[in-house]
Amino acid sequence: MVDCFNKNIDNLKLKKLWLFDMDGTIYLENSLFKKVKNLLNFITENGGNYVFITNNSSKSVADYVEKLTAMGLSVNEENFFTSSQAAALFLNKNHAGELVYAQGTTSFINELNKNNVLVTTNYDENAKVILVSFDTELTSEKIRTTCKMLTKVSATYYATNPDWVCPVDFGYIPDCGSMCEGYFLATGKRPEFIGKPSPFMVDEVVKKYGVNKNDAVVLGDRLYTDIASGVNAGVDTVFVLSGEGTLKTLNESEVKPTYVLNGVWEILE
Repeated sequence: MVDCFNKNIDNLKLKKLWLFDMDGTIYLENSLFKKVKNLLNFITENGGNYVFITNNSSKSVADYVEKLTAMGLSVNEENFFTSSQAAALFLNKNHAGELVYAQGTTSFINELNKNNVLVTTNYDENAKVILVSFDTELTSEKIRTTCKMLTKVSATYYATNPDWVCPVDFGYIPDCGSMCEGYFLATGKRPEFIGKPSPFMVDEVVKKYGVNKNDAVVLGDRLYTDIASGVNAGVDTVFVLSGEGTLKTLNESEVKPTYVLNGVWEILE
């Protein structure tokens, strides 16, 4: 088999750890792409493991297990590593015991609490960290509180992910990166991003499974997050054209994947 540029992809089938993005890579909103179940079965039948590493912090791991199970996939919590989990792990490593002001969905806040992060969602001058996530429950009150925190409180500022948009069935909606750009225009402050394109998520999963990086691969539809995280971590990458990314964005990008496919279904064709 070859990719969109006639590059042989046969060695992909030898990989032992597959790190999939979700939105735009294995499904679009609530519609699973073809042959995803076949591909996951192929991976496990050949002694490999797959983990969904998503920058979408609006849902908890339990939410994602429920969502993908409803799509017909056999998954459990071990198959996921979200930017919410990455944020909690990062904060516990770097800001243990410090109060964190967090803006996010109820699921996101619950995920932080579950991982023993000391969280407030109210204005609090005692907070040492400000954390913004992709918030599908965003209100004007939340926006005002976050801006007040950024303006009046001296705290380290993080965000879960820099994605500009999130794909939906009719197109796109603003994601965390767009929200943070709005906060920059209002407050003059920009965050450090914890999720992809940082290699943090890839490195943590590779470490957990104890595989050589040559045996891992990242698959995603965004060059500036998914593919960049794999490149930054030193693993092979597959850029799929089933979501946000296009050949035009590939031509214009400095980030270059190992392989380019129309979709993950082509791996088994």
